[in-house]
Amino acid sequence: MRKAALLVLMLTLSTAPLATAQQTATKVTEVEGITEYRLSNGLRVLLFPDQSKPTVTVNVTYMVGSRHEGYGETGMAHLLEHMQFKGTATRHDIPSEADKHGARWNASTWLDRTNYFETMTSSPVNLTWALGLEADRMTHSLIAEKDRSSEMTVVRNEFEMGENDPFSILLERTVATAFLWHNYGHSTIGARSDIENVPIERLRAFYHKYYQPDNAVLLVAGKFDPASALRQISTLFGRIPKPVRSLDHGNILYPTYTAEPTQDGERSVTLRRVGDVQVAIAVYHVPALSHPDFASVDVLANVLGREPAGRLYQALVVPKLASSTGAFDFQLREPGMLIAFAQVRQEASLETARTVLLQSIDSVRTRPATVAEVERAKSSLLKDIDLLLNNSDQVGLALSEWQAAGDWRLLFVHRDRLKKVTPADVQHVAATYLKPSNVTVGLFYPTPKPDRSEIPAGVDIAEVVRDYKGDSALGVGETFDAAPSNIDARTSVSRLANGMRVSLLEKKTRGQAVKGRLVLRFGSEKSLAGLRGPRSFAAGMLDRGTRMLTRQQLQDSLDVLRASVNVRSGLARTTFTIETVRSSVPAVLALVADMAREPRFDSAEFEQLRQQRIAGLEQDRSDPQALASNAFNRKMNPHSPEHPLYTPTIDEQIKSATSTTLADARDFHRRFYGAAAADLVLVGDFDSTAVRAAAQKSFGDWSSSEKFARIPEPYASIDSSTTVIETPDKANALFFAGLNVPVRDDASDYAALLMGDYIVGGGSLDSRLATRIRQKEGISYGVGSFMSNNSADSSGQWETYAIYAPENASRLVQAFNEEVARARKSGVTAEELSKAKSGWLQEYAQERSNDDELASQIALRRDYDRTFQYDAKLEQQVRVVTIDQVNAAIRKYLVPGSFTIVRAGDFAKSKGKLPVQ
Repeated sequence: MRKAALLVLMLTLSTAPLATAQQTATKVTEVEGITEYRLSNGLRVLLFPDQSKPTVTVNVTYMVGSRHEGYGETGMAHLLEHMQFKGTATRHDIPSEADKHGARWNASTWLDRTNYFETMTSSPVNLTWALGLEADRMTHSLIAEKDRSSEMTVVRNEFEMGENDPFSILLERTVATAFLWHNYGHSTIGARSDIENVPIERLRAFYHKYYQPDNAVLLVAGKFDPASALRQISTLFGRIPKPVRSLDHGNILYPTYTAEPTQDGERSVTLRRVGDVQVAIAVYHVPALSHPDFASVDVLANVLGREPAGRLYQALVVPKLASSTGAFDFQLREPGMLIAFAQVRQEASLETARTVLLQSIDSVRTRPATVAEVERAKSSLLKDIDLLLNNSDQVGLALSEWQAAGDWRLLFVHRDRLKKVTPADVQHVAATYLKPSNVTVGLFYPTPKPDRSEIPAGVDIAEVVRDYKGDSALGVGETFDAAPSNIDARTSVSRLANGMRVSLLEKKTRGQAVKGRLVLRFGSEKSLAGLRGPRSFAAGMLDRGTRMLTRQQLQDSLDVLRASVNVRSGLARTTFTIETVRSSVPAVLALVADMAREPRFDSAEFEQLRQQRIAGLEQDRSDPQALASNAFNRKMNPHSPEHPLYTPTIDEQIKSATSTTLADARDFHRRFYGAAAADLVLVGDFDSTAVRAAAQKSFGDWSSSEKFARIPEPYASIDSSTTVIETPDKANALFFAGLNVPVRDDASDYAALLMGDYIVGGGSLDSRLATRIRQKEGISYGVGSFMSNNSADSSGQWETYAIYAPENASRLVQAFNEEVARARKSGVTAEELSKAKSGWLQEYAQERSNDDELASQIALRRDYDRTFQYDAKLEQQVRVVTIDQVNAAIRKYLVPGSFTIVRAGDFAKSKGKLPVQ
């Protein structure tokens, strides 16, 4: 639940002459459809063809992360990741190139590695471009001082973003205290002083040392011709010479020889910052991923941390000592860590929670994990791996982590080891590593007779993976054309006896994967008035058990079926997101029907849900993003408190969560839930006849006593305003600006407005706002805009956002106003429009290339009785839209002085400070 907070640790985001002879790629090994080759310059190449995907992913992983940074270099690996997008001698605008090819691109830096990837619509042109890009910037990035000075402030803004979250900072402090000497104790973002002051010469030297073919792995996954791709790789990358590594050159790649000493007593750290929810964290040293014990550690973390059967959840959440708990580990090259945590509301005792947290962890040594606990954990972990292997583009990215841990085949080795873990194995690692002398949570207490954990050194990975063959490769899917006309032609639509619509797109997929949506629509503007709390809690209880199954039994059943089901509450609807495999589809539909029709409404589960929601809302009280977003939505969508579209304040939401009862939620479900206005959408490998029969059996006789009627969302003219919210002790500020526009998504000028938005702020880092505010001035790490338009009413919103240091508030507002004014005065250029069309069209098409997104898109079309003819028409309108039409739309709708602006940050503290450069 709290892993998202770890983003502060895991962040997204030599000009030697080329040899002339093309190198020959030598095959090294093949495991489950993935083939490894090696070029003579040391580059490792992984090819993972999957003809069922209409996309192709190129991912380059360099074996360098924050672990490799020296004194004064913290954050250098991550800063260099940013610099890699500043261009080469022949590529001056990489973001623009990426948008032109409609690529989903990004990069990330972690403790052991840095990776860069592009996912694009599969075509020879796109693949050639991506391979050429990565070959070019492997050794020819500019790494210029002018780019460092501007990008440094962007990275510093990213640093400040992490400083807003007490959980993240507490975790950073605790890990830093657990590791005294090893660089795993340094967060990937680095020290602020290093980010600001690192000399460009050190950054260049770091780049030339680590960004070389003998320190990289190139992976291509998806739809491509392996032989052709290998020839291209041999040509493009084979021309890069293997570096001469020597002491004289200062570029020898030494293994990390700094080993963390055995911890000799409990350590402590205390963090005091503004916030609303207390947190306790415990960090234990454990072996590296490659060590035989790690699979058992992985199972142990699951036994401790899962909800609701986990040891921590039962010991802390159930008796209301904490609002949430969890435990997890990291997949690392060297001995790493197991982390457990508890979040505690202010009126509860943090000391009590800390004591129970440690006692619960320690008790695993004396009260061993049961067979049921171990098998449940293994089933969940193995399910995640199975589902991952069904998706080639996700495998193409995930292998970065396993390669960084020593070898990509460790993914399969780890899977095989998980299958063999026994309760005795879990007991062994608990007894070995979960010792009081091996934990970092709070204060340090000297121990007369310390019982220390000796962390084993890394093993010989070559020996571990030698001659490894793995299981047979998963079955491949069909080549699927994601064009709108083909989607409509391949989708069968029928109705059940009660009127529920069933849309089925049957096709062969990798691993016989199936993705789907079940959308239950209910109520009307009148009948839903004043029922926000009961509506939200009714949906929140659907995945917490059924009449016949407890919450844990429900989760166990889904794991056995190799299925994942998530429930999301929305206005006048509840949506089930479904992922499973062919053999389980009928059983999964029956299980989803039980969740929807016969939820358990257990009083203890309801109270736990209430406590978690209140804790989350209380945390929002001091969070700039939550406060700004809430205030912005209230300004842009004014309604009376009883209206279903009303946006309550955070305190009003807390009051609602406190006052809503289990009876309220149960009554709402009884009154509103039914399937007469529902849609079931499945995409993937299944038997359509069997699915229709299963749907009729599960949903065909279910209707609601309250009829569904779409809630109108008419255009509202809003007076311009500026709201400033003070959030003390928060290093990062939020900016939202927007205006309501009377445009429906099929209006004659909608395509023109879309292109105007894409050029001004929607086109990734190539947009005008991003180019000015992030790329040139370095004010913001994240800045952009987007359009949200209604498909039934002529109403929509144009919204912009940015994060920034509070000292830069005036610079940000000035830049925003000037860019909007420039767009109105000078208009867009032919080159901008051409790039915008190319990028938008490919991005839009790519939304249909992923089965999960396609299922969501089909369900969305059903909301308004549309087919994908709408998409084909919109794409054609974008292709033919003119500069005059785009400029006219910008001037018509983006009117200066009409914006609603909300800013949240610690502006009082920043008064008198100079703007951050």
